[in-house]
Amino acid sequence: MKDSAKREQEFNKLLLEAVDEGLSSLGETSKQAIYFHLEKSFNIQKHEIPQKINEFTSAIEKIFGLGANFLEVLIMKKLYEKIGGTFEWKKQVNFEFTEYVAAAKHSFLKRKASRQ
Repeated sequence: MKDSAKREQEFNKLLLEAVDEGLSSLGETSKQAIYFHLEKSFNIQKHEIPQKINEFTSAIEKIFGLGANFLEVLIMKKLYEKIGGTFEWKKQVNFEFTEYVAAAKHSFLKRKASRQ
């Protein structure tokens, strides 16, 4: 496996952990219900979330409405903790979860590549 593929796989693992921890804040039963709903209603299996981040974001926003923003911020905080970055959320700026994930991924992959 190429180094870049390994780094991407590592980022995806950290993203899944952050999603899992974010959903855990709602309680274990709720988390399991959300994963079930994602799979049955939106055709997104847990392991596919990194590859289907746009679909995941859309599904979470449909499930939670305005409350999705809180969950997305929590997931991003967890992700930035895991990749060793700092998460700054500017309330006045329109929060786009997928853009934050893309920025975190870019930063993570760039940092990992420079260490090799």
